[in-house]
Formats: sequence, C-alpha cells, structure tokens
Amino acid sequence: MAYIQEGLDHYPAALYYLSLAQAHQPRAATWRKMTELAQNYRLTGYSNTWQQQLLITIRRYYYRILQALLVGAVIGGTLLLVRHRQMGAGWWAVYAAYLGLTVVYLNTFGPEKVGIVSKSAAALMGAPSPGAAWLTTAAAGDRLVVVGQRDIWYEVQWRGQSAYIRRHDLMLVQ
Repeated sequence: MAYIQEGLDHYPAALYYLSLAQAHQPRAATWRKMTELAQNYRLTGYSNTWQQQLLITIRRYYYRILQALLVGAVIGGTLLLVRHRQMGAGWWAVYAAYLGLTVVYLNTFGPEKVGIVSKSAAALMGAPSPGAAWLTTAAAGDRLVVVGQRDIWYEVQWRGQSAYIRRHDLMLVQ
C-alpha cells in the first residue's frame, strides 16, 4: 500500500503505511525508505543516525529478548523460592538487580507511540486549547512522538518540548 500511495503522490499515507510496517516488524530498509521520503518532502521526525539504526535493531528483537528475560526471571524466582534455605541474601539481591534491569529494558526499548500528521498546515499549540499559544505549523507527513491525550488533543514531543495537536490532524501508528 505504501508504494501505491507514493506512486499516487500521497506521501503522508505512504509514510503512515511504512510506519505501520515499521511498528510491527522493525527493519532498517523500511526506515531508510521513510527517511528518504521525509527528506524529499522536508519533513521532521525521521532521523537517520547510528543511534536510530541501533534502536531499530534492538526493537527488531525486542519481544524475543523480553521473553527470554521474563523466562529467566520466572526460573530464577522459582529456584530461589524452592531453595530459599540454601540460598543466602546475596542471591536475593542479585535477583532483585536482574528484575530491575528487566524493568529498565522494558521501559527503555519498548515501542514508542508515534503519529503522522495527516493534514497540511496542522497547528501545534502550547496547550490543549484553541486559544493557546501557537507554536508552529506541522506539515503533512511529519512524525511526532505521542506522549498523551487530553480531550480532542494529543500531547506530542516537538523539538524537545511539549506541544498539542488536534486528534483529527494526526494518524496514530498502532
């Protein structure tokens, strides 16, 4: 669908379909295509750095690694409970540290919630209100990280700060 939309010159729809594919199966080739389209239309939110490539690789195997970490946590917890008299307090501390690292992995590398701006000249506001301060205008196809939702507004990250965009101006990638 993305290539059909790109052929029809509907680049926001093409980026949306590519983002859906990237969310379900992260691939470096898909990300390169997205950044190529974004560069052609001068869109924001599509960085092509080595950190982004590393993050794509980690996210590609995210669920497998998480599954292994959780299986290790269950096995380790079971062994500690079964042999609690033979194990010292040091093993419980090691197990707690392992669980802590698992939680850090879960929260750091988990899939982020993003949206693609669907309407050209969509306003980014400083607060969730039509009377709030206008920050900038987002172009159709810009990629924004969604932080939360308030009424008819999405709270997004824009240039390191919080901004708000109307829900009907943003297509969520889920």
